[in-house]
Amino acid sequence: MKKIFKAKKKRKRLIKFRYLLFLGIIYLSFDTTYGYLLNKKADLRNSEYLMMALSNSNHHFVSTYKPKRIISKTLSFLSNVDINNPISLLNFNNKSNTVLAASLLEGDHVDNYDLNKQEKLTTYIKDPNPAKVDNPRVYIYNSHQLENYNDKNLEIYNITPNVMMASYMLKEKLNDLGIGAIVNEFNLAEFIRINNWQHGDSYKASRIFTLDAKNKYNTLEYYIDIHRDAIKHDAGTIKINNKDYARTLFVVGLENPNYKSNLELANTLHAKINKLYPGLSRGVIKKQGKGVDGVYNQDISPKSMLLEVGGYENSIEEVMNTIEAFSKILFEHIKGES
Repeated sequence: MKKIFKAKKKRKRLIKFRYLLFLGIIYLSFDTTYGYLLNKKADLRNSEYLMMALSNSNHHFVSTYKPKRIISKTLSFLSNVDINNPISLLNFNNKSNTVLAASLLEGDHVDNYDLNKQEKLTTYIKDPNPAKVDNPRVYIYNSHQLENYNDKNLEIYNITPNVMMASYMLKEKLNDLGIGAIVNEFNLAEFIRINNWQHGDSYKASRIFTLDAKNKYNTLEYYIDIHRDAIKHDAGTIKINNKDYARTLFVVGLENPNYKSNLELANTLHAKINKLYPGLSRGVIKKQGKGVDGVYNQDISPKSMLLEVGGYENSIEEVMNTIEAFSKILFEHIKGES
């Protein structure tokens, strides 16, 4: 009798253990899937947030942002179908997003580059407002796409404000002003990885896409590489007329044949910025020698610039204020040259 009782008790413990194990597996699966969706699909939320930023004149709208529910998010991730947007069903079988082969300039070579691997690329942060620009004059890109800004009040929504958002903002502002602009949105970190390159090859990676754009659009004149500096908030911020701005800095590489014209352009824009927004531009620095790039792809055009916008402690609102100001100054400069 005791043996039967012990056997039943053992079976109950085993059933209880299996039940708890089953619940644990369900919880871990849910937690892992949800975490994966938050991290891997961050570009969607970044794009949604950026679209709101571009369409809302009041930049302090964080509290109005509401992320998708987990069921909707999961379905969107697994099938690329948004239950809140039935039209997305039509795009279910048309999900490919590839990069055309880069056409290098004659005499321009990139070693150890596997052209066939480009088809594996995906966008890092999607363009929130894609529009066809037939004759762009400005090409905007980010050699260091992972340079982020302060995500205070945004991290709970899994939004990562970074330099690509600044690029899309500048593109929108210039297009609204009548200056055609395009942005390179493809994932350079992934491109570097699949070609077995290192982070130090970032400018080599961005060069591929810049040359491709130059060969594709013969109307391009200005090439702007937007970065974020490694400076604290006090050094990277200035208040002008009760509005906070992320300060700018122009970087000019001296180890290329276009350095004189690029230096002149940087000095001109620096002066124009500070004339209208005193202290907004931190200046122009020249780079050459051991330990620095010295070129920064500025040999591609005599109208190339590397623009640092703010530092890692700046908010995206401060960056937006600066981009809006810079877009107007660049517009007036380009219009004056025409």
